[in-house]
Amino acid sequence: MTGVLASVNSRTQLVGQNRLELLLFRFNDNQLYGINVFKVREVIRCPKLSSIPKSNSNICGVANIRGVCIPILDLAMATGLPGVEDKESAFIILTEYNNRVQGFLVYAVEHIVNLNWEDIHPPPMGSGEDNYLTAVTRTDNRLVEIIDVEKVLTEISPTSEEISIGVLDHDVTQQARHLRVLTVDDSLVARKQVTRCLETVGVEVVALNDGRQALDYLRAMLDEGRKPEEEFLMMISDIEMPEMDGYTLTAEIRNDPRMAKLHIVLHTSLSGGFNQAMVKKVGADDFLAKFRPDDLAGRVVARIKAANPD
Repeated sequence: MTGVLASVNSRTQLVGQNRLELLLFRFNDNQLYGINVFKVREVIRCPKLSSIPKSNSNICGVANIRGVCIPILDLAMATGLPGVEDKESAFIILTEYNNRVQGFLVYAVEHIVNLNWEDIHPPPMGSGEDNYLTAVTRTDNRLVEIIDVEKVLTEISPTSEEISIGVLDHDVTQQARHLRVLTVDDSLVARKQVTRCLETVGVEVVALNDGRQALDYLRAMLDEGRKPEEEFLMMISDIEMPEMDGYTLTAEIRNDPRMAKLHIVLHTSLSGGFNQAMVKKVGADDFLAKFRPDDLAGRVVARIKAANPD
């Protein structure tokens, strides 16, 4: 399926408008699933797959695509559903998460829809922590489930959460004990990773689930006469979140002079050269790819040292 991706220029028009584009696909039945177009490189017919000895059971092989061997993941099987049955008629969605490229095996690819993040909602109450949904929405009166791909990839290929020796020192960890960091991420897995990393640095962590919740939290602080930049060393926010994305959250904060000085780092699995341009457009202070403990801890350490130059 050629031409499924928009150009970088057209993508950037969505930034700060709380909008996203979802590529819709199906597994074996009529249930629709969605993935952010920003993370999709291309969609192709399933090529011949080569097996990988002793690989995870959810990896159905590797594909040689233009001279590059790319692992192919049966996304249905990885989320506890029956695997895609007819591979000869299936498609591969090539994606990039955290600077790693992988393909997702799906039965059918539908089309792209342009939505508002306000129409993207958290999974229903009672879904439990073991579900693989990060959000749900509706289009053409049909339910669309958005899979927590970060959780899937973490289970298949766990990322080290250890901070390397030398990143922290005694003085920094002592200073960190009196500081707080606000984190915002809709993925439970990501929230736990970030929280554990920051608590190792020594700071207190306030973790919220999405941009709307974070903006309401900050505005409530202002109503009480409190200044976010005085209470938080920094805010570390995901970009893709239901209700309100990280770009829009950042723009809203920057447009409010009462909290415009809050230091903001956008922390996301989105890859690509357009990220730095997006950071500048919405007024964030920095961009950081997930999940790199040393880089994340390093950003916090740098802020601690800047706040305590002596």
